[in-house]
Amino acid sequence: MKPTLLILAAGMASRYGSMKQVDGFGPNGETIIDYSIYDAIKAGFGKVSFIIREEFADSFKAIFEPKLKGRVEIDYVFQNFDLTPFGITEQIERAKPWGTAHAVLAAHKQVHEPFCVINADDFYGYEAFEKMAKFLTTEVADDKYSLMGYQIDKTLSDYGTVSRGVCAVDENGNMTEVNERTEVYFKEDGSVAYKDATGEHPLSNDTRVSMNFWGFTPAVFKQSEELFRKFVEANKSNPKAEFFIPLVADDLIKNGVASFKVIPTSNKWFGVTYKEDKPIVQASISELVENGTYPANLWS
Repeated sequence: MKPTLLILAAGMASRYGSMKQVDGFGPNGETIIDYSIYDAIKAGFGKVSFIIREEFADSFKAIFEPKLKGRVEIDYVFQNFDLTPFGITEQIERAKPWGTAHAVLAAHKQVHEPFCVINADDFYGYEAFEKMAKFLTTEVADDKYSLMGYQIDKTLSDYGTVSRGVCAVDENGNMTEVNERTEVYFKEDGSVAYKDATGEHPLSNDTRVSMNFWGFTPAVFKQSEELFRKFVEANKSNPKAEFFIPLVADDLIKNGVASFKVIPTSNKWFGVTYKEDKPIVQASISELVENGTYPANLWS
């Protein structure tokens, strides 16, 4: 059974200022998602599921269906404010849904095979999809998941702080914990640090971080549902609280439910958090086209 690619594309990109999920970065207006899908198909994925808000559906269909028809199966998962599918009857007023792990839970009725989760606005590189496809077809189990581990100094923006899931890894290559750091940045001397309520903390430049590229089986839906219910109950009066995938991973590890293999990649990740990142991403993709990694017209 071929694995599925689940693309997190429901966010509104508040720091970027527009819908970066469908912004053009390639020489023929290709989105970053196009490159992820191209690499995923090449690596052996059989289906692409877009997790979006329902009001974006027509835009996504118009952009992606003409070029992907006949190449890969496509479907859509809608992330919304209805919590009744997870046994929560209380109506909770929020400006946006509950975050990345809630987005994954929204796919519980549509995904029935091993799958990976990625961000729509991150460029991961073919090696990551190849390694993840291999894991999902040969190693994954209901108690054995994975994530791609990027070097933190190959994932930062020059234009502001970013959020990173910072991993601790044991001698067997498994993650022992993951901590969401919401203000990570380069210091003037090129070293890496993060800030929290207690101040500034240094990080080694080769620290492994999660770029939200995870490998699961459908068992994770049931495994994370109760945790989500508890999270909503604890945070119903906090409109900015988000149920992140690293929270789920940390809980599964600490309760002995599942291990997470950190699959190392030396690839440089790049993405668009800020408008100022766009020309850098365009230049990086242009270089990959020039050196033959990608064709000039991805879907011709």
